[in-house]
Amino acid sequence: MNSKIRRILAIVFFTLITLLFLDFTGSIHAWFGWMAKIQFLPALLALNVGVVIGLIVLTLLMGRIYCSVICPLGVFQDIISWLGGKIKKNRFGYSKPLTWLRYGMLGIFVVSLIAGIGSLFTLLAPYSAFGRMVSSLLSPLYLWGNNLLAHFAEQADSYAFYTTEVWIKGGVTLVVALVTFIVLSILAWKNGRTYCNTICPVGTVLGFFSRFSFLKPVIDTEKCNGCGLCARNCKAACIDSKNHSIDYSRCVVCLDCVDKCKKGAIKYVPRKKAVACSAENVDNGRRAFMTSAVMVSAMSVANAQKKKLDGGLATIVDKQKPLRETPIVPPGAKSIRNFAQHCTACQLCVQVCPNQVLRPSTGLMNLMQPEVSYERGYCRPECTKCSEVCPSGAIKLVDRVEKSAIQVGHAVFVEKNCVVNTDHVSCGNCARHCPTGAIQMVPKDANDPKSPKIPAINVERCIGCGACENLCPSRPFSAIYVEGHEVHRTI
Repeated sequence: MNSKIRRILAIVFFTLITLLFLDFTGSIHAWFGWMAKIQFLPALLALNVGVVIGLIVLTLLMGRIYCSVICPLGVFQDIISWLGGKIKKNRFGYSKPLTWLRYGMLGIFVVSLIAGIGSLFTLLAPYSAFGRMVSSLLSPLYLWGNNLLAHFAEQADSYAFYTTEVWIKGGVTLVVALVTFIVLSILAWKNGRTYCNTICPVGTVLGFFSRFSFLKPVIDTEKCNGCGLCARNCKAACIDSKNHSIDYSRCVVCLDCVDKCKKGAIKYVPRKKAVACSAENVDNGRRAFMTSAVMVSAMSVANAQKKKLDGGLATIVDKQKPLRETPIVPPGAKSIRNFAQHCTACQLCVQVCPNQVLRPSTGLMNLMQPEVSYERGYCRPECTKCSEVCPSGAIKLVDRVEKSAIQVGHAVFVEKNCVVNTDHVSCGNCARHCPTGAIQMVPKDANDPKSPKIPAINVERCIGCGACENLCPSRPFSAIYVEGHEVHRTI
């Protein structure tokens, strides 16, 4: 019954977390957003001490149950492994732990995290890897399905669904997500939990604590007949049936071994019984390294639906992203450095952004971490969705009043691009739509009050929302764009 309960819980967590990355309305986040916040690495980066301690205590009580129930990437690998088992049964076997690789990857992760090299630690983060796969590979299909339902509903005079634009937000992220999906699928199909027990930094950290768990699978040597059926069905490759031992640092408590044993020789029992029935070697050097690593960690596809026509009459040239000297990060990020050190590039904020201003970066140091760009929309002062869903503390929770006063950048006027000069017409679109009144129209010729008017920017009042850049009619580059700030401030 224990294994059945585990599978049910794993399916529930996996389904709901997947829906979090597919939900473009934000309604699912209102109920189940906490599932993202209890993921180990986001909680650690957010310094959510209660969650981190809770997960460690859970591991000390029950072993790496987190990896087999709560972590969506772990459950994903179990699903692929289960499908592989339908074709070839009893295909696993005991393998010695690759300790040097496990702790080497953990060391690389910790160093890159402290140094703020986002392109490294975001690639290794398990929760974020799953988020990128869902948002890049599955989300377009989900949105197209939604649009199809909206079309049929409209034909029936129902507006239960509404259409939304489908577009690929980042080519590099798409490629990384596809490669991740292929590699993990192959590894899980052939070898089960290879990634979790060799590469994943969370698996390594929790593996250290799981060695001392209260409940654990134990081999009863008096009942065991040495058939090896448990080892051949262990996706973690941690059961040495010849020596009647289990490597608990790699065991993910899937309990498949308990189900497969026909003699009832394996039971999930308290540690006191485990001492009597099984052997376990403790590497003190590895334990010391792990402890120090945990302490250091604690401190620290082409567009699918392009808008091509203006009223169905004139072709519109797509806006192009301006070359900014300083990138823009979302309100609540506090600073570019703070954002880079906490963001795991899970893409949750990118998926939920209703204004389509967030997209993955292609920069080497902050690869796939979201940045703000205004070709498709602007950051509305009343919208706080990205801060509401961020699980890692990279975007601090802000309310509407706070956000409307956070300056993430300032507008810059490029006079040569303005339609006043290129088309010799009056405009003023940027001033009309500025929510803070930071733009005023002044005569181009200061000595001639009747001359065409161009924008003048009060950078002290500008919050960098991008309304001016997005709504500027100049193409392909706006005549006014936002330059980011290294450190945000409140105006």
